[in-house]
Amino acid sequence: MPAPAAVSWDPFLDTLQVRTLNFFLETTDPATGLTPDRWPRPAPSSIAAVGFGLTAYGIAVERNVITRAEAAQRTLNTLRFFWQLPQSEHPEASGYKGFFYHFLKMPSGAREWKCELSSIDTALLLAGVLFAQSYFDRDDQAEHEIRSLADSLYFRADWNWFMADTNGVKTSWHPERGFGRHIWDGYDEAMILYVLGLGSPTHPLPASVWQTWTKPYVWAKYYGLEFVSFGPLFGHQYSHCWIDFRGIQDDYMRA
Repeated sequence: MPAPAAVSWDPFLDTLQVRTLNFFLETTDPATGLTPDRWPRPAPSSIAAVGFGLTAYGIAVERNVITRAEAAQRTLNTLRFFWQLPQSEHPEASGYKGFFYHFLKMPSGAREWKCELSSIDTALLLAGVLFAQSYFDRDDQAEHEIRSLADSLYFRADWNWFMADTNGVKTSWHPERGFGRHIWDGYDEAMILYVLGLGSPTHPLPASVWQTWTKPYVWAKYYGLEFVSFGPLFGHQYSHCWIDFRGIQDDYMRA
């Protein structure tokens, strides 16, 4: 793997990073790990925000903002909480088939607003879960339990069920009306979803879904250079938060 590029640290980036870490440390419920979707206006928790929060804790340790023990306890509380949340077809459950509803009430973790069971937001949550599994690698009771719970949460997600007789992953499911109309295809933030689904040890997606994902790619030219195009910046950032794609090419990009 290529070595990280040498950089001179920018004080602005230092301030931005610490303020970002403090957002998660100050707004997240330490007992449940639920992070609000927005602040300071009252809001339910977004499960995607929880995934980013789980990732932020390890970074906070490396930046000497909190101790490793503090980060481990926050992470352990979060994983324990999500593991025990009710999973069923009942409309007031917290999730189903290993996936979770996009928004959860704080602090109960129950479904909010009759929102969707979200494949992408569960993927972002699980990316944070798997970050914790990799980061907390010490031989002590708390970190052993973190790794065990992370495995359990990841292994429970039934990616095949979320395909719903298509050759891609559906964007949503509601207990009131079933699956949404659309699948994830074309370049956007859901690349991490397909990587996690393809890599699942228990419910792996078929390899053919990657062709479904890449087939509608849109190309555009900016400043004389051609790129696979997706307008919003977050669509590029999200997957790259957890995977270093340098030197990695799929069949589509090699062609």
